[in-house]
Amino acid sequence: MTTDADVIVIGAGLAGLVAATEIADAGRKVIVLDQEGEQNCGGQAFWSFGGLFLVDSPEQRRLGIRDSYDLALQDWLGAAGFDRDEDLWPRRWAEAYLAFAAGEKRSWLRAMGHRIFPVVGWAERGGYDAMSHGNSVPRFHVTWGTGPGLIEPFVHRAYAALAAGRLTFKFRHRVDSLIVTNGVVEGVSGAVLEPTQAERGASSSRTVVDDFTLRAQAVIVASGGIGGNHELVRQNWPQRLGTPPRRMISGVPQHVDGRMLGITEAAGARLINRDRMWHYVEGLQNFAPIWPRHGIRILPGPSSMWFDATGKRLPAPLFPGSDTLGQLHAIMATGYDYSWFVLTQAIIKKEFALSGSEQNPDLTGKSWLMTARRATNKGAPAPVEAFKQNGADFVVRDNLPDLVAAMNALSGDNLLRLDDLRSQIEARDREIDNAFVKDAQVMNIHNARRYIGDRLIRTAKPHKILDPAYGPLIAVRLNILTRKTLGGFETDLDGRVFGTGGAIMPGLYAAGEAAGFGGGGMHGYRSLEGTFLGGCLFSGRNAGRAAAKAVA
Repeated sequence: MTTDADVIVIGAGLAGLVAATEIADAGRKVIVLDQEGEQNCGGQAFWSFGGLFLVDSPEQRRLGIRDSYDLALQDWLGAAGFDRDEDLWPRRWAEAYLAFAAGEKRSWLRAMGHRIFPVVGWAERGGYDAMSHGNSVPRFHVTWGTGPGLIEPFVHRAYAALAAGRLTFKFRHRVDSLIVTNGVVEGVSGAVLEPTQAERGASSSRTVVDDFTLRAQAVIVASGGIGGNHELVRQNWPQRLGTPPRRMISGVPQHVDGRMLGITEAAGARLINRDRMWHYVEGLQNFAPIWPRHGIRILPGPSSMWFDATGKRLPAPLFPGSDTLGQLHAIMATGYDYSWFVLTQAIIKKEFALSGSEQNPDLTGKSWLMTARRATNKGAPAPVEAFKQNGADFVVRDNLPDLVAAMNALSGDNLLRLDDLRSQIEARDREIDNAFVKDAQVMNIHNARRYIGDRLIRTAKPHKILDPAYGPLIAVRLNILTRKTLGGFETDLDGRVFGTGGAIMPGLYAAGEAAGFGGGGMHGYRSLEGTFLGGCLFSGRNAGRAAAKAVA
């Protein structure tokens, strides 16, 4: 067979770039295909906060955090809840990934110039028991430079390989089918789309100007998930989470459409755990959207009071930052697809961050001066203040009656009763008078402030919500925000894809979100956060190295 390259990689996102650069660095020739233009090189990772899950890192140790592989494994298994026959390879991937996160992950990245913001975040805190969901300690390491800073080393490596003649980019090449001969994957075919000048993340033309066929000894599918395709999200929505939301906003661009999942499955690949997904419940409508239904996630501290659409406080331990999937289940059980934060200006100043590189110009721009102002400014960070002033989901008032009336007007459902909200807020406020309390959320706040990172920049001083000294009052309508596909193609630890008959499909590999970040779903049901980008790094590296050896 005449080949155009040793390996073809489908997708120029983070997993695809990692795989392609590993192949090129091994001396093999690789073609990288992507249906979008060159301006989208790096994929979804560009838009990310750049959070990475690390275990027993120097950053943790400097902050007095005691972590270990065993503690991380305990937390991972409590979150994942592996309970299916199909979880054999996902669990093996989880164990291997944790060894990577506790081992060479940091040094491997650091050797490429990657750096980490010194304060470690505490995401998905759980709050059940030691063996249940949640991070026992802070593990969320933010890339200095956020998403763009994370993809930068791999973009640099890719273009160095391009200059050396070992890597070829073919943007605007949409794969429509895999070429399979006698069960062996030998290449791809598809359509060439017209050039596009659409800005990164914006929807691009699907006008076809040509077709193509390319052959190689191996094909790696690194095409991402389904978060931009709400029809597919609803088709795969699990019954355990109730009826799919009537309305959702998108945390990923429209080109995250899931096409390659169907195409690869039709070629014989085994897709597992498709009902496992990770969508956020703290979504805001972007007042300056880049892609259709563009949403931004709030990264909340622990102090905002959380109410469902009917005005009932979410039960313990479903506090901000504790259990994304548990919160989604509770919200959908109400029959409504939105909920509310009620907070103060003091809380929004200290505790609100927005996910995304473009919402964090200080970290993305690597400005220590701008970053320091987060702790010293009188107001919230500028992007947060911009959403407070311009966002469709924010209500700001000086007193509770006016706030509740405006909340009802915004939702249009008129479900909230002033007396109900007042009684719940006043009851919580009475708990602030003592350092010892029975309100679980207030206990959670005190616990958070025992960690120096939270006390300095992430958790407001405990205060009464209705104390005007900390006002004005703020309400935020929270929307369901689509994001990650946790299931994917079943793979071994080399990223080789299993076929529907249970045997490896020769010549076919998968990495990143298309592989459920490893094995077909290494997260199980829940993520501990910081593990999506890390899963792309690890699965892309494994698949790239294995494919390079296989074509030697």
